Amino acid sequence: MSKLTLTLQGDTQAVVTRHFAASPERIYQAHVDPDLLRQWATGPDGWEMVDCQSDPRPGGAIRYEWRNADGHGFHLTGEYVSLEPHTKIAHVERMHLPDPTPDNHVVTVFEPKDGGTLLTMTMTLPDQATREAMLATGMADGMEASYVRLESL
Repeated sequence: MSKLTLTLQGDTQAVVTRHFAASPERIYQAHVDPDLLRQWATGPDGWEMVDCQSDPRPGGAIRYEWRNADGHGFHLTGEYVSLEPHTKIAHVERMHLPDPTPDNHVVTVFEPKDGGTLLTMTMTLPDQATREAMLATGMADGMEASYVRLESL
């Protein structure tokens, strides 16, 4: 059973929440350190992250690329907007499927809770159609598969 909760707010937001049995410092670090990201942010089983670039500073670039065993893949590009170590990350991302999707403005908050961390990720998309297209990709399933890996680290 998934520990991830996905709720929709208004026409443009999707909010993901999930509790981790690790400190905010550790969960935050796993979201910005390329070596850690490669270990857990691989999406559904059968996929791997073949490129991971993360420059965690305002204006710093983000680039992740994934491939499956059949050689199919896609990538994400973006940039960090602001970072509050161990507390909050704001960034913009776009998927390349192969054409880039509209910007997704993401704010991730790491809150100490119940001896671990409550992660709340708010994604704001330009319109309802873009949000629905993102949800139709099964992104929540891929996120939860990745978060299960993160939890095992």
